Amino acid sequence: MLFEKISCTYTYLLADSRSKEAVIIDPVIEEVNRDVKLIEDLGLKLLYAANTHCHADHVTGTGLLKKMLIGCQSVISKDSGAMADIYIKEGDIINFGKFFLEARSTPGHTDGCLTFVLNDQTMAFTGDALLIRGCGRTDFQQGNAETLYRSVHGKIFTLPADCLLYPAHDYTGQTMTTVDEERRLNPRLTKPLTEFVTLMNNLNLPKPAQIDVAVPANLRCGVQDQPVASGP
Repeated sequence: MLFEKISCTYTYLLADSRSKEAVIIDPVIEEVNRDVKLIEDLGLKLLYAANTHCHADHVTGTGLLKKMLIGCQSVISKDSGAMADIYIKEGDIINFGKFFLEARSTPGHTDGCLTFVLNDQTMAFTGDALLIRGCGRTDFQQGNAETLYRSVHGKIFTLPADCLLYPAHDYTGQTMTTVDEERRLNPRLTKPLTEFVTLMNNLNLPKPAQIDVAVPANLRCGVQDQPVASGP
């Protein structure tokens, strides 16, 4: 788990200790040098740089990672509208060594949000769909409160109760939660659907500070110029 303090973004580096194959989730462009150094220090081979969605609060580091680490491919949802080497959808898997991540489609914050679930369902990486005692906003980028509610309840809360959940952001210093905690304690998602929708539709939040730069850049995989799309 790595942290970028401006946008309070968590980046996750997962690796198989035997094959040294690795995946990075939600890298941030300002921290790519840090990430590359860690990958090289650990002797890892980065196969994939994956985004949980097209972010609005920071520029992704996937394009730059591809340039610095030969063989790395960028990954994002086919519904995101963003460029990448590999587009994935519900049920697709990302293999690294003896492990894999299963993609679960969890739209609502954006159309292209994915949650990545480790093969043994002991941990999941929820992006902005589910935060610790919160959730992603639904007032821009194709956001829809009802869709988000159904995504979280149907695709994340159905995981084992002790499954560890790792969000893309946290603004209070917390690092992880569990399915059981969020089922019981999330102040938004424990509400009935109609109350949740009313709440989300009346948050009146300011737009993210970097949105005008981040979204156009992230639609192009950060700094990637000529992406090549392929199937999973």
